[in-house]
Amino acid sequence: MAAVTAQSIAPISTREQIAALMPDASRLLSEEPEMESSLHHEQSVILEKSLERWWKDRHDFFIGVNLSIYFSRAQLKTHDFRGPDVFIALNTERRPRTSWVVWEEDGKYPDVIIELLSDSTAEIDRKIKKEIYQERFRTFEYFWFSVDTQEFAGWQLRGEGYVRIEPDERGWLWSDRLKLYLGVKGGRLRYFTADGLLVPTPEEGEEQERQRAEQEWQRAEQERQRAEQERQRAEQERQRADLLAEKLSALGLDPDSL
Repeated sequence: MAAVTAQSIAPISTREQIAALMPDASRLLSEEPEMESSLHHEQSVILEKSLERWWKDRHDFFIGVNLSIYFSRAQLKTHDFRGPDVFIALNTERRPRTSWVVWEEDGKYPDVIIELLSDSTAEIDRKIKKEIYQERFRTFEYFWFSVDTQEFAGWQLRGEGYVRIEPDERGWLWSDRLKLYLGVKGGRLRYFTADGLLVPTPEEGEEQERQRAEQEWQRAEQERQRAEQERQRAEQERQRADLLAEKLSALGLDPDSL
């Protein structure tokens, strides 16, 4: 076997060469535990699917649900941080991911984070995670919501720290990043448009489409019935005119001369 000498090892001097030797972390799997309850799972699905449907024609975002965020190799080793329940990253490629690895995403952190409070996580979400999202992630907007108590609050990054987002008269909070309101309806956190319309889930959207189609069919049927009634009235008028013409002819009168 040939001896390995310092001269036989090519020097590594470029960023590309160094990066080539670093492990690929783009396929790191999420290590998040299951959500606290079926209510938490249902709530996260509502937030994910309704926004995906609303942005169905966009390709510049990613929505993570109960997905690990890896932001440093030290954190990757210690596993001392649990990912958000729901997060939205903008100006990124819309594609499936098994986790969010910050250094594989050009250093990008989520733009919006939503935590679903529970008895076991509420204090962590209100304090420790809020500080991490403010100081380390610099996430622009952070919301939390409890499906159990309906506690709802939002924060926006201004300057060096978070400032509470003031609710409107409906109790809704405006998201500058999403260009949507977040508010509680039917015990669930939902998105609303600037005009106050509910952003539907796929199921709700399908039902709305079905109702619209039904209404269109009913309108078309009403038009058909009106047209048929007009046709029948015209036919009745024609029959009366024909009958009158026959009677006049029987009397020796020319109907056309009258």
